[in-house]
Amino acid sequence: MCGIIGVIDRGRKEMDGSLIRRALSLMKERGSGEGAGYAVYGCYPEFKDCYALHVFFDDIHVTKGALDETLRRWGEIVHDEEIPTRDQPNLRRVHTPWRYFFRPDPKMMSWSTSPEDDIVTNLVMSVNTEKKGALIFSSGKNMGVFKASGWPEDVADFYRIQDYNGYLWLGHNRYPTNTPGWWGGAHPFNLLGWSVVHNGEITSYGTNQRYIQSFGYHCTMFTDTEVVAYLFDLLVRKHQLPEDLAMKALAPPFWDEIDRMEEKERELDTAIRLTYGPALMNGPFAIVVARPDMMLGITDRIKLRPLVAGENGKKLYISSEEAAIRRMDPEVGKVSMPRAGYPVIGRVES
Repeated sequence: MCGIIGVIDRGRKEMDGSLIRRALSLMKERGSGEGAGYAVYGCYPEFKDCYALHVFFDDIHVTKGALDETLRRWGEIVHDEEIPTRDQPNLRRVHTPWRYFFRPDPKMMSWSTSPEDDIVTNLVMSVNTEKKGALIFSSGKNMGVFKASGWPEDVADFYRIQDYNGYLWLGHNRYPTNTPGWWGGAHPFNLLGWSVVHNGEITSYGTNQRYIQSFGYHCTMFTDTEVVAYLFDLLVRKHQLPEDLAMKALAPPFWDEIDRMEEKERELDTAIRLTYGPALMNGPFAIVVARPDMMLGITDRIKLRPLVAGENGKKLYISSEEAAIRRMDPEVGKVSMPRAGYPVIGRVES
């Protein structure tokens, strides 16, 4: 039932948040007022070399001092402030959204091949599991996630989304089914540069969760989508898989399809399925995933959830509905429905 939409300008031309707010509001029947959110890339150019940590505080006077101390042990807080908001009559504020611009000290993990990313990942996992009253829900460079329990328009107006500019946007309108609606459980889900919005259900969540936990990731937000962001980080950043092979691990062809492939392709797909079996995602789903240089969309292997792609010049749109894309860009030209299990990928021009 959820509504998802993403847009990337491959030439890095910036867009403000008013357009994606308008598109997401068109899919209001795909939500229940229990969660909505936005991710934007390119929104913090003045702090582009810092990790932007967005945090929900239950009681800022109780928790913030301890979090400040933890961050300073691992690096430098360049700047921090409350995220500007505007109270909305239909949105109940239950957390204080805060942001830190943080520069990790790579000497703290000098043995790592990507020490800054690993420091931030470990901070996210440890804070979200150990520090009651604080939740880091966004941790990438020059990007941010803005989410809450509410309708898309109310969440957008609460965070003043129209004041942010970026070349890549994601939006999500949530219809929670198996888990309650709360601020942390709203989409997008994020880790480092990865952000994910999802429509459907990942029935393999238990297996996927146990798999990523063996690599040090911890799910704390009580919804199946969180595991997707961690799987992408594990497979692409840590295991160095190209995106197309990572997608084959998460949504691989069926065995009977693999049996009919040419020998070289058959051997590769068989190796991926055997190596990454616990990462395979089952169930009806459509997801849009973003990182600073790309956006991709994919459905489950028999396409039990809708996904539509549209293009206009350097802009690529991916959404649950064509109408939402046209609401954002009435002049969109090429519109297509991606095949089940095959990704649509848009990359920023180098």
